[in-house]
Amino acid sequence: MFAVTPSIAPEIFAIAPGFRALSVVVQAAPLTAPAVADRLLATACQSVVAGDIPWAEAHLADWSEVFKKFGAKPKRTPCSAEALHKRVLRDGQLPSIDPLVDLYNAVSIRYAVPVGGENIAAYVGQPRLTIAEGSEQFDTVKDGQPALESPDAGEVVWRDDRGVTCRRWNWRQGVRTRLGAEATQMWFILESLPSMPLDALLAAGDELTRGLTLMMPGATVHSNLIGAELP
Repeated sequence: MFAVTPSIAPEIFAIAPGFRALSVVVQAAPLTAPAVADRLLATACQSVVAGDIPWAEAHLADWSEVFKKFGAKPKRTPCSAEALHKRVLRDGQLPSIDPLVDLYNAVSIRYAVPVGGENIAAYVGQPRLTIAEGSEQFDTVKDGQPALESPDAGEVVWRDDRGVTCRRWNWRQGVRTRLGAEATQMWFILESLPSMPLDALLAAGDELTRGLTLMMPGATVHSNLIGAELP
């Protein structure tokens, strides 16, 4: 089993006191049951519409405040969980993208928690959450064509030794490390603030693990908590 050791810069905790995350590493197996993701996504959407998540509004509001602290405008570039949440409230559902993406989107909206999924084999070095200088490169798509851009100085980003892998903390993932069903080495990160109960974060990780092992019997999954104020 390969290892992933994400790190968090100390400055992050000044922006988001009590920030903690669940890191989930997966050695994939053949994906034989993609319909599992369809069912979980539909159930998660129904849960959002029904308002079954008691901490959702507070948690998403706290993420908006955190984004403001590093200069982001959450109404224009919200955290990933809020963007999905708003879309489900507006449309009642989410379109299918890819079985793995659908699975972690289902966990994200069911638990009102930002979830990122990465092809860790495409990383150069280990993932780290840090403050951007503004000169780093981020690969994206503009007008349907590959493009490079740089984050704002002071922006919170996930990155590796080559460049930025996710801008504005968890707002937009890059192309280079994008996860798809063909990946064999996967890394997921579930990111929470104190207004989300720790047991809810752990439950979200359990749901992700169950979905992965149902979709890919034989997959190996390991998870661990990272961040501040862990028991």
